Amino acid sequence: MFAHGGPVAWIALLAALGGVTRGLFSPALEGVVVDVIQDQGQRQQANALLKVSVNTARLLGMMLAGVVVSVAGPAIALALDAVSFAACALLFGVLGRSTPDRPVRYKTSAVHDLREGWREFVRHEWLWVTTGQLTVVIAVVNSVAGLLGPMLAKVYLGGAWAWSLVMVAQVAGQVGGAGWAAKLRPARPMRVATLCTAGAALPALLLSLRAPLLVVLVGAAVYGVMWDVTMVMWRTCLQREVPDDAISRVSSIDLLGCLAVAPVALAAVGPLASAFGPGRVAFASALFVLAAVGCALASRDIRTLPGDPRPQTETAPVTAGTA
Repeated sequence: MFAHGGPVAWIALLAALGGVTRGLFSPALEGVVVDVIQDQGQRQQANALLKVSVNTARLLGMMLAGVVVSVAGPAIALALDAVSFAACALLFGVLGRSTPDRPVRYKTSAVHDLREGWREFVRHEWLWVTTGQLTVVIAVVNSVAGLLGPMLAKVYLGGAWAWSLVMVAQVAGQVGGAGWAAKLRPARPMRVATLCTAGAALPALLLSLRAPLLVVLVGAAVYGVMWDVTMVMWRTCLQREVPDDAISRVSSIDLLGCLAVAPVALAAVGPLASAFGPGRVAFASALFVLAAVGCALASRDIRTLPGDPRPQTETAPVTAGTA
């Protein structure tokens, strides 16, 4: 099937199943970080370290994939990718056995959990405002990365090889951004996080203006830095402001909201690009991002949510488990 492309319906089904597993994994991971890192003062470092590790693996994976595809073909590359997911499952199985047992505090239905999570979610203005903002931003990011970017790269940058460089630059920026976020201690972290999401407009804006490849690469790297600063700040605020036993439920609601419009936007952007041209649609997408950032900053809670007042030593290690 891989060697000959496979039926589109099967590929779409497998992609949907992959999305389901991601939707289950990401909220659970938020709870795992809180469960493992007991000291709230060290969670920002832990979140940053996690993002650095993930993005470094993505960067290495992109480079390795190019080598494997050129040497052995795309079928072998996809098979190795599947093996890597199996290895991840084994590692998480080991983590489950090595983590100290914790008492089960309650056992309730999924409906009850969602209801309790929703109550906690709407209680924090900064949280639901950020979710609304990211609904727009992520829809734009997915549309640019999935369709508009490759279309414009083919038109004037040189094709797939140029767009792959843009993606590598973005991920490299994310590695640096996560490392930088580990040391940032802003007095108003959500204000910083919200302002940094404006970086998502850079790739769309530069592509719409047909900027030279080097400028687009720099813009993608800057966007990567700013995006991971946003993610680390947001995740740390979530883990500090939301009760530990509600974090995974609140994260699942947030993820649902953030991704709700992305499939619709991705489906609509193709016909829009055909009708108005990919450059104009990319420019409008950048304006949508900036408008979403401006609307989020209108929230007083976003502008004033304080950071962790406790001092943080630069040499403090990230410790796991209970003291």
